[in-house]
Amino acid sequence: MFDRRKGHTSLMKDTTTKSWVPGFIALGITWGSSFLFIKWGLISLTPIGVAFFRGFIGGLTLLLYCVVNRTPLPKRASQWGHLAVVALLINSLPGYLFAIGESHISSVVAGLLNATTPLMTVLVISVGFREQKVNSNQLIGVAIGFAGIVLITNIFQDSQGGDWKGYVALLIATFLYGCAFPYSKKFISTMSYPASSLAAAQVSCSALLLLPFTLLSHPLHAPWTTKSAIGMVVLGSIGTGFAYIWNFRNIRLAGSTIASTVTYMTPVVATVLGILFLREPFKVSQIVGGMLVLLSAALVQKRVVLVGKKP
Repeated sequence: MFDRRKGHTSLMKDTTTKSWVPGFIALGITWGSSFLFIKWGLISLTPIGVAFFRGFIGGLTLLLYCVVNRTPLPKRASQWGHLAVVALLINSLPGYLFAIGESHISSVVAGLLNATTPLMTVLVISVGFREQKVNSNQLIGVAIGFAGIVLITNIFQDSQGGDWKGYVALLIATFLYGCAFPYSKKFISTMSYPASSLAAAQVSCSALLLLPFTLLSHPLHAPWTTKSAIGMVVLGSIGTGFAYIWNFRNIRLAGSTIASTVTYMTPVVATVLGILFLREPFKVSQIVGGMLVLLSAALVQKRVVLVGKKP
């Protein structure tokens, strides 16, 4: 016998799923393709130029979005201070370090190492935010994650050229991400502003923080090309702009647990695009290492349980 209430509930779930899935896929493709666009931006720009222009274009895009939708920006100086700290940790410094990293290594490796962010977050929480407990499964995840990093970077083999500089830059960047997430949870998530206004303020702060260094340096090392221009416009307006809005929308519609699984898509997208568009080589050990890093992320995010029962 047909239950109208169950049928209505099922229909609501189907509708909700259909509403967040397109944004989820778009976000995974956007963040995964960022590594390709960084490479394109580096054709004409220095690392500091890439970091500044992605923040400038992203901030301008989000500010215009707020103006069109009449969304207010934070008003208190203390709120802007916290947003500036997050901007430094999650936009300005990582944006520069990822550009530095991709000056030495492939976008495929950059995409794989970016997946170490959950690992770094757990390490930071275990040291600096001890009120958030770390369990045995997460510690196992940390160990597996380090094994994955060893395979991706071939750290025990002789590195050629300046590869080690790229690895160090990327791992410092993901460590800064690990610092930013618990800080943001403690100081930003409590602010009573729409996600779009917080994102606009944060990304705009990142551009302002990088502006003095950009003016004192030479952000262009070669003339603009079609690829470098497209790379920066897409990386800034979508990857550093609308992607934040999509992410917050996914969290609202699907919940933070499901929304955060988008991080499992980005290394896959980065690998495919790096091979197809940049003809970048890769080793089987790097792919295995990437799989271990993803398993590490699943463990530290409590999606997979190896010891004990799932909470």
